[in-house]
Amino acid sequence: MGRRKSKRKPPPKRRAIEPLDTQFNCPFCNHERSCEVDMDKSRNTGRVSCRVCLEDYQTSINYLSEPVDVYNDWIDACESAN
Repeated sequence: MGRRKSKRKPPPKRRAIEPLDTQFNCPFCNHERSCEVDMDKSRNTGRVSCRVCLEDYQTSINYLSEPVDVYNDWIDACESAN
């Protein structure tokens, strides 16, 4: 006599969490991954600067802000200026 099959399903497999980018495409010179984001949480400032065309942008951040948020603020500021 054999054992009865268990009706319990195996637990779902976890997906690997990928970290968010800190390098982005420049909206001015269109170089890929040339803009770097620096987060200074002690001063509550985020700064985006392009290595190629030397454009930069600085904004205030909070404890929930991520580099992608600072980059999106820069893109929104560029669109509102045009």
